[in-house]
Amino acid sequence: MLDANLVSQLKAYLEHITQPIEIVAYLDDSAKAHELRELLGQIVAQSEKIQYREAHDANKRTPSFSIQRVGTDICVEFAGIPLGHEFASLVLALIQVGGHPVKVDDTTRQRIENLQGDFLFEVYYSLSCQNCPDVVQALNAMAVINPRIRPVAIDGALNQDEVKERQVMSVPAVYLNGEVFHHGRASIEELLAKLDAGDDEAQAQAINEREPYEVLIVGGGPAGAAAAVYAARKGIRTGVVAERFGGQVLDTMSIENYISVLETEGPQFATALEEHVKAYDVDIMNLQRAQSLSTEGKQIHIKLDHGGVLKANSVILATGARWRELGVPGEAEYRNRGVAYCPHCDGPLYKGKNVAVIGGGNSGVEAAIDLAGLVKHVTVIEYGDQLRADEVLQRKLRSLPNVNIITQAQTTEIVGDDSKVVGLRYTDRASQESHTIPLEGVFIQIGLVPNTEWLNDSIKLSKYGEIEIDNRGQTSIPGVFAAGDATTVPYKQIVIAAGQGACAALSAFDYLIRSSVES
Repeated sequence: MLDANLVSQLKAYLEHITQPIEIVAYLDDSAKAHELRELLGQIVAQSEKIQYREAHDANKRTPSFSIQRVGTDICVEFAGIPLGHEFASLVLALIQVGGHPVKVDDTTRQRIENLQGDFLFEVYYSLSCQNCPDVVQALNAMAVINPRIRPVAIDGALNQDEVKERQVMSVPAVYLNGEVFHHGRASIEELLAKLDAGDDEAQAQAINEREPYEVLIVGGGPAGAAAAVYAARKGIRTGVVAERFGGQVLDTMSIENYISVLETEGPQFATALEEHVKAYDVDIMNLQRAQSLSTEGKQIHIKLDHGGVLKANSVILATGARWRELGVPGEAEYRNRGVAYCPHCDGPLYKGKNVAVIGGGNSGVEAAIDLAGLVKHVTVIEYGDQLRADEVLQRKLRSLPNVNIITQAQTTEIVGDDSKVVGLRYTDRASQESHTIPLEGVFIQIGLVPNTEWLNDSIKLSKYGEIEIDNRGQTSIPGVFAAGDATTVPYKQIVIAAGQGACAALSAFDYLIRSSVES
């Protein structure tokens, strides 16, 4: 099951266990149950502090297992074999249930401890989902801090009947006490915000009391992180306000073109960005959405959704971009019920089914190639008269037997039966004939749209909604700079965003120096 190198690493990690734990397995006669027994046997053999037994419980999923701190109510569960992306979740669960400290700040820990009630969380994941471990690990950590929280991580591929009954069509999907609670990636702070909604008035007051920043960065992706590092290194008061630190990188499966980093995954890269920023004296305000930008004299104000206002002498806008939506009937109604945007995360849920990929660029064709190895059939829908992806990707796509390509096709509707997607309707742009394709999933891959709506008319935008900048990152407002995918920079790449963030920070520093002399 685990090779010798992985076993050696596992043994080293399990040395962090300080309190005895017990693994209780619920198994049947299936091949997967035998695999799980083998995995658990390897784990138990690496530490004297781990006890193991098998039990039968009609209410438990099989194969599954729990990890419990002996003599306590601290317990987490896995329904499946947590390898792939979830192996790290398994290792963390073992050592944290075993007494290794959970790394959260004191305020967050207190909020978790103060949660009232009993919380049964069920998290559906797929082993190929790069966002799922964040949610699984967050809930497991919360359970260690507050034993009234009981998380169960469920492999959707091994529990297909349950997935079908609950109509889980995207992961991570989180249920709380039997009801839908959350879809998509989330940190402990984000989950807490939904469990223990804070007082907007108190948050706004705390924000209003902050002293003005010399540089305030709006956005926590590669551009925002680079800007924060470069600004902080100049010794000036720097703040970062972000809706979620890491930005769109968190939703990226594999990064293979960031110079000096041969290969990494999006969430790992985002973690490294945050750690780098935290190495400096930067005030990070996460889970905060900007609502508007205004000026008062030379000072720039950023108003947040809860009403608080941050003040700064210069601002760097690095709000990034998000997946572009089709904007057709059925898309919003069936999101997470057959409409998806991440083939890596949600692809395994469509095993043996017919799906479509909308978009013939690199992202669309790559998605179709990945899905072809999982699903029954893939139809690629392209608006133009030919695919736009790199030729090497097109050759690979055309070599696959379970893929067909439709060009000059305008998607007009995603069809559902009130509970899930059942088809897709498109118009042939050459003949103007309408066609309907029966299918069970639609993956939308048609590019990006900048996160700039909140700026309204406060700053000059291009016709595509991008922030117009010059070669120094300067916008139409003195003292306001911008960087990354939200701007008119032509190539939306991580390495370019990071470079533009550094450029904007240096430009902001230069602006501050010149402003101080002029005043």
